[in-house]
Amino acid sequence: MPSSAALRQQIESTFQHRYPSVLTPSPRTIREVVPTGIASVDELLNGGIPVGAITELTGPASSGRTSIALSALAQRTREGSVCAWIDAKDSLDPESAAASGVSLNHLLWVRCTDNALAKPDRSKPANARDTQPWTRLDQALRATDLLLQSGGFSVIVLDLADESIEHGRRIPLATWFRYRQAADRTRCSLLVLGKAPFAQSSAAVVLVCQQAEVNSSSGTVIRSFSYKVHRQRERFSPITSIDRKPPASTWTSQTAWEAARRA
Repeated sequence: MPSSAALRQQIESTFQHRYPSVLTPSPRTIREVVPTGIASVDELLNGGIPVGAITELTGPASSGRTSIALSALAQRTREGSVCAWIDAKDSLDPESAAASGVSLNHLLWVRCTDNALAKPDRSKPANARDTQPWTRLDQALRATDLLLQSGGFSVIVLDLADESIEHGRRIPLATWFRYRQAADRTRCSLLVLGKAPFAQSSAAVVLVCQQAEVNSSSGTVIRSFSYKVHRQRERFSPITSIDRKPPASTWTSQTAWEAARRA
């Protein structure tokens, strides 16, 4: 009986003309990245967030996830690229975004509200259908789909930071797979903010953020926040740098008031 090595060689020699390297695994891909503007985070990610892929920034409130997203938007909008922020809970503060360096003229802000258009209930017969309002999560997911499919956006932020973990994990895997395919086709970086990872296997990078320290003056005025960022998952990273990447990084962010005062 032939050995497994001999059997493999026989199969490869049979198919080598029609299917080159039929049993050879594809090499690890090095993806294009764009910097976030935060040196320690960019070092953690081998240069920045991947282009044409999903990056998840997870953690509790005040953990630095929004600051990373705003810094990435500031880098792209400063270059004249058009970006979008899909706000599921209508919680974005545009003044803080501007103080972080985001060019609001190059940012599309999609604000999801409770007074949304109605959608038909297709579970009922056509002659007995009524309408049901879109939830804010429905609006956010639909808007993300439309913007990704339309193209033209360098970075899209899907802000689910205030969404419950239970609701976020109910988002179908097929939705995330469709987002991943659309992001890859349109070369858009999709940043997903949440309390926990939601995109599952469709995410190329997952960063876990947490607050490390609050720096204050006289015990009353907050000057800056220090954060810790841990890389939970990263695909498509260069093979030569796997052993050199730090497992976590610490960085400090000024408050919007302090940044505006020093500007």
